[in-house]
Amino acid sequence: MHATLRTRLLLVTVGALAASTLVAGPAQAGDTTTTFTLTGSGLGVSVPATADLSSSTNIGVTSLSSQLGDITVTDNRGSLLTSWTATVSSTDFKIGAGGTHLEIAKANVSYASGAATASTGLGVDVPTLVPVTLDTSRTAFSHTGVVGTQSSTWNPTVSVTVPADATAGTYSGTITHSVA
Repeated sequence: MHATLRTRLLLVTVGALAASTLVAGPAQAGDTTTTFTLTGSGLGVSVPATADLSSSTNIGVTSLSSQLGDITVTDNRGSLLTSWTATVSSTDFKIGAGGTHLEIAKANVSYASGAATASTGLGVDVPTLVPVTLDTSRTAFSHTGVVGTQSSTWNPTVSVTVPADATAGTYSGTITHSVA
């Protein structure tokens, strides 16, 4: 083959390749709408299983008080600007099945949350600083302005006014916390 013919063929081939490269279409793009879902796991309260307000108080005292132990409310609802309120109630305190001189009425039991001992997340803690009588369900603690997840812990003081006619013995009752 002739050198000139070879050069022409080479130039035609190179030209064809260059033309195919230059004729490429515009760049292509594709969008993917992407989502995910976060679900809240609710609102909960944890309390001590047991508490001993006084291991040995002499008969004749007019009152006794002690801290109950850590109460923690955890808000994992994942809400925006919400709130919660923890309530507290009590049963009567009794020796055995109770009866005359063997029980102390829940009206003699008072509760003060005190300030939060720990708090995480956003919002404002609202403690119950002035003692409230547990003759009926009362607000123990609340929190406003929750954003996302949040928790508050407090260690309330429970006080019992002991009647003059109380019998010596171990009194038992139940203090219940709930949150909504």
